[in-house]
Amino acid sequence: GVLLVESGGDSVQSGGSLRLSCVVSGYTNDNWRMGWFRQAPGKEREGVASINSRGSTAYADSMKGRFTISQDNIKNTLYLQMNSLKPDDTAMYYCAIDRDQRLKYPSLESFHYTDWGQGTQVTVSS
Repeated sequence: GVLLVESGGDSVQSGGSLRLSCVVSGYTNDNWRMGWFRQAPGKEREGVASINSRGSTAYADSMKGRFTISQDNIKNTLYLQMNSLKPDDTAMYYCAIDRDQRLKYPSLESFHYTDWGQGTQVTVSS
């Protein structure tokens, strides 16, 4: 099966930066889309950023200009570079993959994704 393992979460001060990584194993199809999601205590899971195998990206409005999603096919790794972090960015961050083999647009909707990682915690203090 497909396995997603996130890392890179940490505690930082407001204005700081982090880079999250998500290593993917067990998926070799040329077409895919992946996304980063986050969930804060007491809140619903929300889409942060998405990318497909053609390099098309999508971002939630509040992350545009601060977060950058990218992927390294050789390392089978998805990244999320997060800059200018705010306390409101505090959450558990998850990566996800849509294993449908058709090429699709990036999506910030969680129901589009078939497999999820366990998450990595990001805490931003003021």
